[in-house]
Amino acid sequence: MKKFKFSILAGIATLGLMTGSCADSFLDVSSKTEPNSGNFYKTEGDAWRALLGCYDGWRQISSNPGIGFYIASTIMSDECYGATGKGDGFGYQAIDGFNQSISPSDQNLYEQDWKVYYAGVYRCNELISKETQIAWEPESGNRALYMAECRALRALLYFDMVRLWGNIPLFLEPVNENREQADPADVYNAIVEDLKFAAENIPADANLGVSNNGRITRYAAEAMLARVYLFYTGYYGKELEGLTKEDVIGYLDDVVKAGHYSLVPDFKTLWPAASLVPKGEDAWDPELSTYAGEANCEFILQQKFTPSQDYNGNNDSNRWQVMVGMRLLSYSPYLKGWGAATVCPSFKQKYAAGDTRLSASIIDIVGEGVNSSPDYANSVKDWREYTGYCVKKYSPIGFRNGNSASKEDGSADFQIANSQNWVIMRYADVLLMVAELGGVPSKTAQAALDEVRSRAGLPSVPATLDNVLNERTLELAFEGIRYWDLLRQGIDKTAAAISASAGPVKTAGVDGTVTYDPAKIIATKGLCQIPLNQITLSNGVLKQNAGWEK
Repeated sequence: MKKFKFSILAGIATLGLMTGSCADSFLDVSSKTEPNSGNFYKTEGDAWRALLGCYDGWRQISSNPGIGFYIASTIMSDECYGATGKGDGFGYQAIDGFNQSISPSDQNLYEQDWKVYYAGVYRCNELISKETQIAWEPESGNRALYMAECRALRALLYFDMVRLWGNIPLFLEPVNENREQADPADVYNAIVEDLKFAAENIPADANLGVSNNGRITRYAAEAMLARVYLFYTGYYGKELEGLTKEDVIGYLDDVVKAGHYSLVPDFKTLWPAASLVPKGEDAWDPELSTYAGEANCEFILQQKFTPSQDYNGNNDSNRWQVMVGMRLLSYSPYLKGWGAATVCPSFKQKYAAGDTRLSASIIDIVGEGVNSSPDYANSVKDWREYTGYCVKKYSPIGFRNGNSASKEDGSADFQIANSQNWVIMRYADVLLMVAELGGVPSKTAQAALDEVRSRAGLPSVPATLDNVLNERTLELAFEGIRYWDLLRQGIDKTAAAISASAGPVKTAGVDGTVTYDPAKIIATKGLCQIPLNQITLSNGVLKQNAGWEK
């Protein structure tokens, strides 16, 4: 599996954190070789490298040693428990239960995430602020394209942050200052403006094709506008300024009728762990393996990674995919990991008989014979909140010899070299949003829902709101979407769904039960802990979200 790598010089990648200065003496001289704000941002080539730095800043949200948005989203939902190992801290349990008292000392669970998100925003703001000083090539058309991509990346960063924390400072210029938390409506307005700019300024034929896999397209921006609209109007119960339902229907219609995207015929081929079949000790069977690859017709937007991360500060891999892996238990094509996000048995039961997505989405440890592995007994003895089920979609992959398959030679470090992309938007999600909104000119709600269900081997059902939302639950499971779909239906429903996922587990081989207090979930309004260090550094300007006070 080849990866598109954002090749960025180390100095360029951190441009967002640099500032230029005047020389106050002959000893204080600006570097003539290292890029900085004073000598960079002059040519279109500079702009391109800076844009790569912005993409890298977005990628860092999943390559940093924090919690990780997509893992946290899955654990907070009714899909998975926090799990991990018996000797680990209880931070994941605190996140899972929305309960600070589970782990009182973990006051900075999202510290690294907060830093990396704002560093990414700074990079985007820096490039946007330098637009007018860059000597653009008039015939290339890249000025509008690069600015559009950069603004879309800023929108993606802010959309994650405002959902996680709700109340966040808003920066639309490259400044370092202590700033109060903004009204969430202002943050969403900025997100909408950025995504609309991207949708209007990225040409219809730009950034398509295998060579551009991972870059933002017009259609990615349009689909994200729909996701933003549905979340905001659901969670806040009011319309979003500058974005109407009619606008969103138009954007989704553009994605559908463009003809660039379609569903792959077989759902399991979207996911490496569901479609790769081992052959020998260190290879995949070329005839039986059916993985469609990352550049398939269904993926609209992905967060890209490579297996080249190391322990010296080079962050290129999907750092938090390892948390999805079974606790120190390999059984090819599955590779070991740290055992977070064990699937709730109640969630597995949501799938109807004959739904082909079940076996492609969830590892059944006993049903698939994984428990025959010699590592199984020790794994269960060390595993917290073991249910017998794990996430298959994003399981790390490995050969029969136990080596990571992230690198063809098996030399990759299982902790830091996982490189499967996070799929941010796929065409199935677009179809289900079309169905939820009642259809678009080029496709009815019923046709959109039927298309998704037919692929899963299921019969047609009426395109009611309840049926569409249920289909989203099954189709998009473990993709960092379910929790936000719950939350936009109301905090009471969210708390009820999460509480209903409580059930039996084994911790260190001993029977136990995961329980939830719905009052704790309701108290937080579904928002996450703001890092205490950031509140302290702000001299109290930042305020902690309700329900997370110490």
